[in-house]
Parts: sequence; C-alpha cells; structure tokens
Amino acid sequence: MGDSKQLIKREIRSFVRREGRITPAQREAVDSLWPRHGLEKTQLTDLDLTFGRKAPCFLEIGCGTGDALISLARANPDNNYIGAEVYLPGIGTMLQAIEKYGLTNVRLVRDDAMECLRESISDQSLNGVMVFFPDPWHKKRHNKRRLIQPSFLTLVVKKLKSHGRLFVGTDWQDYADHIIDISLEHPLLTNLAGDKIYAPRPAWRPLTRYEKRAIRLEHVVRDFVFTSN
Repeated sequence: MGDSKQLIKREIRSFVRREGRITPAQREAVDSLWPRHGLEKTQLTDLDLTFGRKAPCFLEIGCGTGDALISLARANPDNNYIGAEVYLPGIGTMLQAIEKYGLTNVRLVRDDAMECLRESISDQSLNGVMVFFPDPWHKKRHNKRRLIQPSFLTLVVKKLKSHGRLFVGTDWQDYADHIIDISLEHPLLTNLAGDKIYAPRPAWRPLTRYEKRAIRLEHVVRDFVFTSN
C-alpha cells in the first residue's frame, strides 16, 4: 500500500502516520476491497486511464473517514474523485461506503499527498483540490508542519487545469490568517472572494464530523476558494 519505510532523511511532513484501532470489518474491507478501489502512486499519472473515462477530476487531501468525499461522489456521478488518506481505519470505512453505494467514480490512495502531487499526478490534470480541516498544528513550534505552505500552493497550481479550484476550510483562526498571508504573495493564485476576504461556506460542501465538532466547540469555520490564473 505504498507504506514502505525509508532510511533517508525526508522533508517535514504535515501528518503523523497513525494506525489507530481498526475494527474487524474495516480490516476486512481493506484486505478485500483495496485491490478494486485503491491506487498506487504510479496509477495517478494518467487519470483518464485509471478511471476508464474522461471526466472532471478532484483530489481531496486528508479525507479522514470520507464524509465529504463519499457524499460528493454520490451527488456528482459525472465527476471523478481521488481521496488521499494515510489513516487505515478511515480507509477501511471509506472502502465499505464505496462498496455499499456501488461507486465507480472514487478511488483511494494511501500515500503522502505531497509526494503524489510532486511525483505522480500530471501537470494541469486536476479540476480541483480540496483540503477540509487540515491538522492545525496549533503549537507555534509545530506551525512549520502545516500542509498549507507556499510550496504547497505552488505545487497545487501546477497540477490544476486553467481556472481550476483550490478549496480550503479551517476552524483555527491563526491558520486562516496564515493562509491569507501566503496566498497574497502567490502570483498564480487568486482568492475568488477578494484579497483578505473569506469565502461563504460552499453550499455543496458536506458537513464533516470534524466540522460538527468544531461547531460544538464554537469555533468559527473559515472557507477559502482559490482559482489558478
């Protein structure tokens, strides 16, 4: 599943690969359904070939248990969706849902999304990238581990088709401020809401478990919609 250990020094990652407690049903789903619905990085080079059709393709990074990904795939059968996730119980849950609903337009990859973008996904091949509630790494000394950085924006822009979209949601205000600051400095990315302005919550974005928790904690959710120039 692309989970080999390497001894060479690697760049700072925005996630911790944690296995968590996997249920027997989730394990069974991973063992039996991954060959059908899972992808290796090499299969991301030609997305039309991977899905067996030419259709708009969207990548969700850190899709958790698939609250958004599965809902979007069900609601938009004419789109293709790729979910990048490293949390094995979450992958098991998503595989169960894919099988339950008979979805043919969603595939999963269990690899570092940055590596997938950098090494496998072709330039100008994605219609959209979605990052909903990434790990805020809220301690100041850990801020450098946040996914949304200038290097990430540059990489995403390369992979988006002309006027493709980057959707981001966070409930951490200082992370939102950080995103505002670095996006202003990026010449090939435009905030569709306007400079230093948050986007309205997209009506199509499903309410995830994490977002429900944020609302219970009375966190303010900030949305961004960027377009590649």
